[in-house]
Amino acid sequence: MTTYPSEVRSVSLVRMGRQPIALTATALLLIVAGVASIAAWRISTGTSPETDRAVLARALQTRSVQASEQLVEKTKGLEQTQEESIDQIQVMQDQLQTVRRQVATQQADTKRLSDQITSLTEAVDGLRQSFASAQPSDLAQPQAAHHHPARARAHAVRAAQKRTKSHS
Repeated sequence: MTTYPSEVRSVSLVRMGRQPIALTATALLLIVAGVASIAAWRISTGTSPETDRAVLARALQTRSVQASEQLVEKTKGLEQTQEESIDQIQVMQDQLQTVRRQVATQQADTKRLSDQITSLTEAVDGLRQSFASAQPSDLAQPQAAHHHPARARAHAVRAAQKRTKSHS
């Protein structure tokens, strides 16, 4: 007997027509048995992945909240430290300004005193020069004039003393 391809197909479909129903029924029974065994296992152990996940999620939330609180506290601490540092810098800047003013005042005083010393030095030098130039000509005459009257006075004083002694 010669079979044509279309006949082969219909025969194989007839043979397979009964087998797929049995296969599907067996697969369905296996799936139902698997689901039932998983449900029985969860009930007997008292745990389920959903509750474990919920517990893990709550733990993660708690850790996140704690980490957030720690970050907030650290941020507040940093803010306070930063404010203290700013205050210290401002105090130091004020002190620096005061020192700068004092230095400027001292420099002005030093310059004023230096100018006064310079003018006094010039005045003393001028006096020395005028005294040095006047000394040779003026000293010769006053010495002669001064020595004679001084001698004359000394003689007059001695003579007066002798007279008072002789009268006594």
